[in-house]
Amino acid sequence: MTGEAFDDVRMRGFHRRVTLAEALGRIVEGVPPLAAVDEVPLREAPGRLLAADFTASLDLPSFDRSAMDGFAVVAGMTFAATAYDPAVLEVAGESLPGAPWEGVLAGARAVRIMTGAPLPEGADAVVPAEFAEEERGFVRVSGPVSPGRNVGRAGEDVARGAVALEGGRILRPQDAALLAALGAARVPVAPRPRIGILATGNEIVRQGAALAPFHVHDANTPLLQGLAERWGAVAAASTLQPDEAPRIRRALGRLLASPGVDIVLATGGSSVGVEDHMPSVVAGEGRLLFHGVALRPAGPVGLGIVSGKPVFLLPGNPVSVLCAFDLLVGPCLRRLQGLPAVEPYARVPLPLTRRLASVAGRTDYARVALAGRGVEPLAVSGASILSSAVRAGGFVVVPPEVEGWDEGETVEVHLY
Repeated sequence: MTGEAFDDVRMRGFHRRVTLAEALGRIVEGVPPLAAVDEVPLREAPGRLLAADFTASLDLPSFDRSAMDGFAVVAGMTFAATAYDPAVLEVAGESLPGAPWEGVLAGARAVRIMTGAPLPEGADAVVPAEFAEEERGFVRVSGPVSPGRNVGRAGEDVARGAVALEGGRILRPQDAALLAALGAARVPVAPRPRIGILATGNEIVRQGAALAPFHVHDANTPLLQGLAERWGAVAAASTLQPDEAPRIRRALGRLLASPGVDIVLATGGSSVGVEDHMPSVVAGEGRLLFHGVALRPAGPVGLGIVSGKPVFLLPGNPVSVLCAFDLLVGPCLRRLQGLPAVEPYARVPLPLTRRLASVAGRTDYARVALAGRGVEPLAVSGASILSSAVRAGGFVVVPPEVEGWDEGETVEVHLY
C-alpha cells in the first residue's frame, strides 16, 4: 500500500476521516512483523509473549505417582476392610521420591510410599497414612480404597504431544513453572518492539521541572512507557521538542536511526492547527498510511512509514493518547510481534446504570466507572479531562453504526 497523497489539513479541517476498521486494515497491510523471534532463558520468560504453541515432548507427570503419604496397595485386597475387621497387609518395602521400590506388588502386600514417589508396579491405589496403622512389618487398613484412588497417572496433567501453552499469551510465573516441568530451558518469545517517544509542544516541560506560566508537564511520555509494557513492548528512547518543524524533523531522524528503536510514537502536533507539523514532516520524510480517523476522542491520529519504520501521530491530550493506543497503537505492536491483535484487557458484560450516548458514523471510546454490578458512563466532554481515565474502571467501544445504548442494556466492558 502506498498511502494517500498528503493533504495539508492545517486550519482547514479533515474532509474525510477513515474508519477504525480501515485504519486497522492499513496497519495490517503496511506494517510487517519484525523478523526475529527471541529465545530467552526460562528465568526471563515471565512477562514475555510466547511466540508459538509449546508442545509437550513428555508426559507430565512422566510416571504414575502417589498423591498422598501412605501405602501403595492392590485395591482389591482392601474391599472388605472395615474399622472392626481391617485388611492386614505385609509391608514389602518403601517407595520414596526419586528412589522407587523395586519389585512387583501382588496379593496381601503393601509398600510404604511418600507423596510424589513412583507407584510400584502392580499397585493401583494408595491408602492414606491416617487410614492405616503399621506395626511389626504389617499394616492394618481400616477401610476400602478404589482403584486409582490417590494416584497421579502419567500424563494426567499434560500428555506428550499436547499443546501445553498456546502462542500469543503473556507468560506468567506459573507458566514458566509448567515449562520447567516439561523440560524447557529456553523459550521462544515474540520480539519486544522498542519504542521511541517524540513528545512535541512549546508548552510542554519534563516531569518534575519547574513550570513557567501557561506551561504543562509532559504526561504522555510516562503514559506511553507504561502502555508499551502492557502491550509487550518496551520504551527505548524519548525526546521532548518544541513545535518547530526543522527540530521535529531532526529529532525524528535521530530516533529512527537508532538501532534500538523499531517504532516511533509522536505526541502533539497531529491535528489541524497552524503549529501541527507532524503530518507534513512524516509525509515529507516517508508516506502517510492514514491521517484522521472517525474516532472519539482520538480523531487526529495518523500513521506513517519513515525509513521502513512505523511512526504514529498521536494527539497531545493524554486521554486521546490512551484511546489511540488501545485501539490502534497496541494492535500495531502485536502486528510487529507477529501476533493477532488481542488486547491485554479482560472483557466482561455489564449493564449500564444510565444511558451511554454516541453519534452514528464514528467509533466512541467511552470511559466507564464500575458502579455496583454495572457500569456508569463518565460525564465528561472532550479529551482533556485526564482524571476521568483515573476514575474509570474500563472502557466501552461504541461502534459507528450505534447511537449509544439505554440504561439497563448490557455492554462489553474492557477492564483496565
